[in-house]
Amino acid sequence: MTAVPDLSCLEPGQELPVREFKAETVQLFLYNAALWNADRIHFDEPYTTRTETYPALVMAGPLLGDWLAQAANDWVGAAGRLCSFEYSNRRACYVGDTLRSVGKVRSVDAATGEVVLELAILNQKDEVTTPGTAVVRIGSV
Repeated sequence: MTAVPDLSCLEPGQELPVREFKAETVQLFLYNAALWNADRIHFDEPYTTRTETYPALVMAGPLLGDWLAQAANDWVGAAGRLCSFEYSNRRACYVGDTLRSVGKVRSVDAATGEVVLELAILNQKDEVTTPGTAVVRIGSV
């Protein structure tokens, strides 16, 4: 977890720390088991590649959203809290992909303590797979 700058020091465009993820089979399986998601594209590689013709097991969209939410929560840390969050899966990600979460400050409202963050998951080709936004509130404002 990194230290969040004082609210008065935040400016639009400031970048959040980059987080890297390596999509793995066991993690994907356990995540989908916890969600009771039995779609075979997440655990049955022969079915996924031969029948559905994906190049590998498909990462669960909610997992990508969770990684984005974690990026916002890790950034704000104990200095604040996550107030709202949204994301959209735009491009499939697969087991074996190297993914990164990136983000930047979009706006700062000193009166309310709210900071709007622009977030995204990028694949190894630097393509945006999962864009999102989060609103965090810093301090006791």
